[in-house]
Order: sequence, then C-alpha cells, then structure tokens
Amino acid sequence: MAPPPNLARRRALTDGALRVLATTGLHGFSHRAVDTAADLPAGTAANYFGSRDALLAATAERVLELHEQDMAAAHGLVSGPVDREGLIGLLAMSLEMSANLHRERYLAVYELTLESTRRPALRKTFDAIRHAAIEFTCEQHRALGLTTSRQDVETLISLYGGALFTLITGQAGDDGKTDTATCTALARTMVAGISS
Repeated sequence: MAPPPNLARRRALTDGALRVLATTGLHGFSHRAVDTAADLPAGTAANYFGSRDALLAATAERVLELHEQDMAAAHGLVSGPVDREGLIGLLAMSLEMSANLHRERYLAVYELTLESTRRPALRKTFDAIRHAAIEFTCEQHRALGLTTSRQDVETLISLYGGALFTLITGQAGDDGKTDTATCTALARTMVAGISS
C-alpha cells in the first residue's frame, strides 16, 4: 500500500528517524521510537512505512534530499566561475558545516551505511542515492564552471566521506574540534589528490 501523501509528515518522520539513529543507533530504532522523536501519535510511522526496511530506506532518501538542499544553498552563495582555490573553499565550508551543524545527520548516515552492508534492499537504496549524489555533484561542478570529471567527482565524494567521518567522530586534531583550518587542509589535500 502506498504511503499517505502528506509530505510534511513523511519528512517529520524521517527527520525523527535520523535523530533516533544518531542518538541510539539501530539498537533503539523502531517505529515507536520514531513516532516519539517526531512528536507524532503512536502508530504514525507504521502507517506511513509498513516495515522497518521501508522506514530505513525512506530515512536514507531523506539524507540525500537534505544533502542536495545544502549543496544547492552553497552553490547559491557563489557567483561566477570557481577555480581550484574556490573548490577548496567550497569543500572546506561544506566539511565544517556538516561536521558542526549536521553532526547528528551524519552519525545517522554512518549507522545506515553499516546496516546497508547487511540488508540488500537498503544497499540498493544506498546505491541509487550514491548515483544521484554523483550526478547532482557533477551538475553543480559544471554550473560552477569546473571541469571536474565524473571519475574525479566520485573520488572527491569518497575522500570527502572519509574526511567527514574523521571530523564527526572527533579524530581530527588534538582536541577533536572541527575548525576552518582543519577543514581547509583536508579540502586542499582532497583537491590535490584529483589534480595533476
């Protein structure tokens, strides 16, 4: 049965699911926990998502939606073509924002990513999300006047993911804090890795 068409409520549920995953991991993940986190009546999540797998997949799709919104907003802050230094600046800004403002979201992403290695249906969702993220990023690079190849975009996404994991889990720097200098150094290394 198709989920009810209330998009705002679906987003509230998947945002609640992200909070549950970030705070309790998969051990505490249930329809009831998501209802509570979304401040919605008991049974709402089950009404929208008939299985745990469906709820996990919808939550993963919400992550892509939020990521694309963030990228589009960052793109809107930039005028004119961007050179190599501009790309480094954009990546650094994105790393810092993701690690500081969206830490909860990415903790949830890591939970979902690990779970996708054990759930083929979720893996298919993640594969589709990765493909969409690559296409979206390629479009953003072209719009910024960058000539980054698709292969280099894929490499950047992988490097970015590793750098963000390091920042989110507090492994960067002596005090584990995410600052502009650390993010810029990581971004510079990422861009150097795809440039000759």
